[in-house]
Amino acid sequence: MRKRTRRGQRGLGTPHALRTDPTPQTAMLRAAPPLLSVQPTRALVDEQFSVLVEKLPLACPVTVRSLHHSEDKDDWEAYGFYVSDHRGVVSVSEDLSFGGTYTGKEPMGLLWSMRPVPGSRSGLRLRRRNVCGPMLVNILVYSGHEGFRGRAPLASVLTERWHMAPGVQRIKVGQEGVRGTLFIPPGPGPFPGLLDLWGGGGGLVEYRAALLASRGYVSLALEYFSAGELQSADVEFSYFETAFNIIKEHPKVMADRVGLFGLSLGSMVSLYLASESTVVQPRCIVCISGNYCYPRGQMLRGVNENLRNRYFDKERVDENNHHIWRDISLEIIKDPAEKVNVSKISAPMLLVNGCDDQNWCTVETAEDITQMMRAVGKEHLLSKLAYPDTGHLIEPPYSPHFRATNFIVDITKKKVILLWGGQTKPHSDAQEDAWRKILSFLQHHLYGSPTLKARM
Repeated sequence: MRKRTRRGQRGLGTPHALRTDPTPQTAMLRAAPPLLSVQPTRALVDEQFSVLVEKLPLACPVTVRSLHHSEDKDDWEAYGFYVSDHRGVVSVSEDLSFGGTYTGKEPMGLLWSMRPVPGSRSGLRLRRRNVCGPMLVNILVYSGHEGFRGRAPLASVLTERWHMAPGVQRIKVGQEGVRGTLFIPPGPGPFPGLLDLWGGGGGLVEYRAALLASRGYVSLALEYFSAGELQSADVEFSYFETAFNIIKEHPKVMADRVGLFGLSLGSMVSLYLASESTVVQPRCIVCISGNYCYPRGQMLRGVNENLRNRYFDKERVDENNHHIWRDISLEIIKDPAEKVNVSKISAPMLLVNGCDDQNWCTVETAEDITQMMRAVGKEHLLSKLAYPDTGHLIEPPYSPHFRATNFIVDITKKKVILLWGGQTKPHSDAQEDAWRKILSFLQHHLYGSPTLKARM
């Protein structure tokens, strides 16, 4: 997605009352404002942009800031402190930030280091619900490195970050009791397909499926939890089998090239389907922050709460009263009766995990899966990624890092703040690297030939 850059826009500041910085340098900059450009101003969320500030005085300190007003009516920001070079230029892609929400040479720090502005509600998480419209991010430049909030910016450019590429179709699904949204890439097809399964947080989460469709995959974002509980009293695994068949039987899908893509609880569903279902025969499987506890009775209702009740003494809270579930999972994986028998799986699997995951023992789980596959001579089907200082919520690249956020526990509907783990810089690096390798894995196993690539 490309659009000619709009340059030199000025006067687009924060929505509240603005004050003027009275310093002589600011007065000089206002008399001859700098030129701010962002290329491209419209892009998919997994694409980089470049930010350039020109026509500054030499060795001039400036703050480059991003500002986003979320769908939940919260303000998010990131910012870096820069000093112009001998040409009077600041390039966010090439220059060092000396402070702010990120430091060093970080071309996309203005996005991945976003956080709620001071005074915001606690436990926030930034997630896009309306994938039909862009995430609007204002890039602003201020004089100096202190006190920029509340001041009028010297220049501003509005950028658009999209999950849906032009031509992607979004179709609501309600057939055969299945609830979700189908995203179809532009072009005649046929395309490979993916069943996209999020975790126990619930709701219909569309943005990853929309992005996957933008990269050439018919993707069904499936809804099976809502506000912490299942949509109906007891959802059996036949629900997921029906959803898989909806993708498989779509006229724009190559029936023998449909994969599973799960995160957290969605990984458990993916592994269970691949190991136990006679209907679901995935071409490949991607599991992020893998969970493979076995849902007794072949249904998911209350699985999080039931496991917590049985291992209640293993739940901890930290000094901030953030709930830590990692030790619960360490107990679960000791009991073979709690595990999906992944040794039955015959499809290639990519396991993506964070070494500082405080919600599930994902690295230990991956090693356990490796041993189970090795015992039956299937270890060659496994590809594993493990990232230091990375938490549970491994999202598409340039998404902000969330170490702890609000979470509604199923059945009880109690709201707690869960500790997901991770440190912002390494977690963000992991998201970028993992997404690139996930796309490569999908390309290899779902397209896998020049002929199929040419159909996109």
